[in-house]
Amino acid sequence: MVSLNEASGSRLTRQRAGIKEWAGLVVLALPTALLGLDVTILYLALPALAADLQPSSTQALWIMDAYGFMIAGFLITMGTLGDRIGRRRLLMIGAVAFGATSVIAAYSTSPAMLIAARALLGVAGATLMPSTLALISNMFGDVRQRALAIGVWATMFALGMALGPVVGGVLLERFWWGSAFLVAVPVVALLLIAAPLLLPEYRTPRSEPLDFTSVLLSLAAVLPAVYGVKEIAKAGLEPVPVLALVLGGLLALAFVRRQRRLADPLLDMRLFGSRTFSAALIVLLVGLVGVSGVMLLVTQYLQLVAGLTPLAAGLWMGPPALMMVLAGIVAPLLARRIRPGYVVGAALALSTLGYWLLATVEVNASGVGMAIAGFSLVYLGLGTIAALGTDLVVGAAPAEKAGSASAMSEMVQELGVALGVALLGSLATLVYRSRIDGSVSDDLSPDIAVAVEESLWATVSAVNRLPEGMLEEAQLAFTAGLNVTATVGGIGILGLAIVSAVFLRHVGTIGDDTQGDEARDSEFCPSP
Repeated sequence: MVSLNEASGSRLTRQRAGIKEWAGLVVLALPTALLGLDVTILYLALPALAADLQPSSTQALWIMDAYGFMIAGFLITMGTLGDRIGRRRLLMIGAVAFGATSVIAAYSTSPAMLIAARALLGVAGATLMPSTLALISNMFGDVRQRALAIGVWATMFALGMALGPVVGGVLLERFWWGSAFLVAVPVVALLLIAAPLLLPEYRTPRSEPLDFTSVLLSLAAVLPAVYGVKEIAKAGLEPVPVLALVLGGLLALAFVRRQRRLADPLLDMRLFGSRTFSAALIVLLVGLVGVSGVMLLVTQYLQLVAGLTPLAAGLWMGPPALMMVLAGIVAPLLARRIRPGYVVGAALALSTLGYWLLATVEVNASGVGMAIAGFSLVYLGLGTIAALGTDLVVGAAPAEKAGSASAMSEMVQELGVALGVALLGSLATLVYRSRIDGSVSDDLSPDIAVAVEESLWATVSAVNRLPEGMLEEAQLAFTAGLNVTATVGGIGILGLAIVSAVFLRHVGTIGDDTQGDEARDSEFCPSP
């Protein structure tokens, strides 16, 4: 893979990293894995959480994706802020905020309180993510070392996502659901001790004041658009969510226009002049939508349909986690000999087989094995795009824009996770309710009927008051939702495999110094 900064020799320092830099990478792996863990650790905790706090289905979705939406909304701001005040400084400030807010989330006493805590966790997480990736670009000037370091970074984030259900299962076997949040506290403590010793400080030479109008516009564009997408996916084309989506689009246009006029913008729109940068962002966004949408359903299938304990369900998620780690390590090595667009395309094509397996899962003894085999192939694609896609995005920017480019990479991934839960989760809910409606007897008490029609986890919570056969009908309806969601996700990932092979085919292998189309594509040239 051509390092896109490598296209201009004056913009790349080739000094090789030493022991201190590699030790610093270990430090940066701590918050990276933690952020990935926090995305998925609630997937197994949701049934226990729901039994305790009794959220509605809408509140449950907000508990799951408020974190990702707020990260997406603040990443651009925090990436640029780190460039200006210091990336290590912002990393440490964010770590303190993340640890404190995790404690609040752990002891939440109502769905509203937990949603608010998850939103604040998203704001704190937005300070951590671009700082870690941007510091890597400072610490590793050699293109091969940087590619390897980014591969390790991406693997740690993906590994955190994969281990979330495992860690959650172990904790829930012994503690209450809030313990899932307290994992952050020791990680934050280690980071605060090690960061000043092993991480360099970096800020851009210029220190222009942050444009708060751009900050407000970015938030005002992202949040209404996200709300509109969520509500349309759940309830259809209702007036309020449609207006919110339109408003978000108009504000996004206003944000772009303002960035083009500013001498030192919050987000430099010239980055999108690189087709590699833009194509890699699309791959990351769509890839994460598919993965996160089925991830929540698979973890619930293991517990609510297959009847596994949280610990057993978490351990069953081990093979997909290993597949993701394997992909994160092997993909950059393959990309030294094969163009990364083809490596990504082939991995995503294999992932479609995994979606097909999930689309055929049934409520029977073989269902667990089929679900894990399919999800392992899904994670193979995730590990590949996380490792190679991130390096393509970050490599497209000069050093002083690394924070901004990192923020874009992180934003589309977090937005992809949140949109996957919202869109595909809502699709699964729609299928469930359409299937279960015909099975709800008029003899059921109103509160039980509402629980059955609400969701499978609500049905399970009322299992002792259900008539014979009702739980089995709810499990069949849930599995049908999983099948439909996996089918839709698989179609999208197959299309993404083709996009990757076509639109990233011009990018050379790692370490290829050839000047040509790749170099011209990657050049970051100021506007006249």
